[in-house]
Amino acid sequence: MRVIEVTSYGGPEVLRIANRPEPKAGDVPGRVRVRLKAAAVHQADLRIRSGRWAALLGELAPPFVLGFDFAGVLLDDAPGLPEGTRVAGFVPWVTEGTGEGTYAEVIRADPSWLAPVPEDMDFTTAASVPLSSMAAAQAVDLLDLPKGSPVLVSGAGGVVGRFAVQHAAAVGLRAIALADEGDRHELRSLGAEELIPRSDPAEVVAGVLGHVPEGVAAVLDAALIGAPLLPAVRDGGVFVSASGEQLPSADRDITVTAIRPRPDAPRLKQMLESVAARELATRTADVLPLTSAAEAHRRAEAGHRPGRIVLLV
Repeated sequence: MRVIEVTSYGGPEVLRIANRPEPKAGDVPGRVRVRLKAAAVHQADLRIRSGRWAALLGELAPPFVLGFDFAGVLLDDAPGLPEGTRVAGFVPWVTEGTGEGTYAEVIRADPSWLAPVPEDMDFTTAASVPLSSMAAAQAVDLLDLPKGSPVLVSGAGGVVGRFAVQHAAAVGLRAIALADEGDRHELRSLGAEELIPRSDPAEVVAGVLGHVPEGVAAVLDAALIGAPLLPAVRDGGVFVSASGEQLPSADRDITVTAIRPRPDAPRLKQMLESVAARELATRTADVLPLTSAAEAHRRAEAGHRPGRIVLLV
């Protein structure tokens, strides 16, 4: 089968097409095979490919196959999901530590990662949801705030931030979006109470305090701005980062933590159904063939178009 390998740490040019043996039924106990139709490209893929996260990978080194999100068709029966079921999910790539990602035609998956894809949803849309929506929802869980609490979501125009605004609003939090001014109308329609335009951190903090003088109860930092946003948080508040990078030091009894997304198939099923019902919005920026993974990485690094880039397998 065809895969896209990271041949060494570096730029997008290190991504190369390779052939590997296709997994056989039962060759790894407890895993089932999925023939992929789509796989998403994440910022985490770029960080791994560049070597920025090499220290997190332990002994794992190139060549390996990147990829978290996927959508495809089951090749084996799984509990509650017969062969032929359309499924989506994400591989916890870093914690798995095998270097077997979703830039491939067939993957081995733990059944606990898999949720059925609604019949009226295309694979491209399904692949854009799992990791980003789950990370945002689990980040909102970590906030553990009562309804009506104000929360600043940085990077609200990005994929994770956009989901975070929606999940925060859905549980009754006052979502304040930090994003480009041009995103105001859309983010308000998705549940944001207010938009603070992107600017230097001091102006952002001033804008937040102008809207919530006592400071927000929490920051959900999808943009990985880090410590410069702490002055916007009230004493005893919460700061949740979308990554362990740019994690600020705790101050003024503010709880500082980072999200470590984990698969949750029942919750993903609800999310996919919500997308199908137009109750939860996702966005795809570009769709490219698997063989154009290097170009997909270039476009993701350029960051000119909002939304998830998806590879067709």
